[in-house]
Amino acid sequence: MNRKVLIFIFFIVTIFALAIIGIFFTFVFYKGLNSFSLNIIFDNVGFWDAILGNRRVFDGIFPAIMGSIFVSLLAVVFALPIGFLSGVFIAIFASKKLKNLFSFSYELLAFVPSIVVGLFGLSITIYLHNNFFQELYTCLLISSICLAILIIPYIVKMTEQALYTIPYQIKNSVLNLGATKYQNLFLLQLPYISKQLFSSIVLSIGRAVEDTAVIMMTGAVAMAGIPTSILEKYEAIPFFIFYISSQYQDIYELNKGYVASMILLFVSLSLFIFAFLTQKLTLKRGKNFEQ
Repeated sequence: MNRKVLIFIFFIVTIFALAIIGIFFTFVFYKGLNSFSLNIIFDNVGFWDAILGNRRVFDGIFPAIMGSIFVSLLAVVFALPIGFLSGVFIAIFASKKLKNLFSFSYELLAFVPSIVVGLFGLSITIYLHNNFFQELYTCLLISSICLAILIIPYIVKMTEQALYTIPYQIKNSVLNLGATKYQNLFLLQLPYISKQLFSSIVLSIGRAVEDTAVIMMTGAVAMAGIPTSILEKYEAIPFFIFYISSQYQDIYELNKGYVASMILLFVSLSLFIFAFLTQKLTLKRGKNFEQ
């Protein structure tokens, strides 16, 4: 096949893919912005009354927004220590056999469907309820633990890759001055990759925010309001979109689904762009150091 023809085919396919993405984003934001109003977010409750918790929002998206924030942040709190420490161990301290074993295990975990993780969380909850804690049901805590299982592999791989990308000169500069391996790790390497680690946290929040299957099986419900305890059920934006779009009775309720979709897409896109720019700045700093 002629080289120019092949390049032209690749170009057309790329343009087609970008066009699909553009149509998708345009549709979601067009429908969401046309339907957006504070009434859809807060119902008939005032902004400050809703924010301060003086009045409950019964028929708006606000409780779902707060629920998504709570469950995502709690999931990152659980996943970050495990993922970060595992990534450091694999990259620096593990032998070659252990490195291959752990890397394969976390990659395998990353491929587990979220619905399977949700079923696992539900099964564990039922077991604990029947044998140990009769007051334990599916709740914010169970959902966040299951989401943590999903995002741990991402934090592990990003921590591992960040440590691998540190320039050789930086890795050995402190060692050549007589510092120990642990001093080199904690005083030089980890501070150097701090921006990349922060971007991994941001991407993990984005991964947790958008998941639906796990939260549907482990605690997210409709009309739960803002949770006051990690053992309570809660609302979340992905479940709100599923619920409202599958059972809407009029165009106003469907418009709520569009607005919620726009908010979820905006949050995910913003987190991705922020993490992308952070990584770019970090890599640029590394190249400048090498020069």
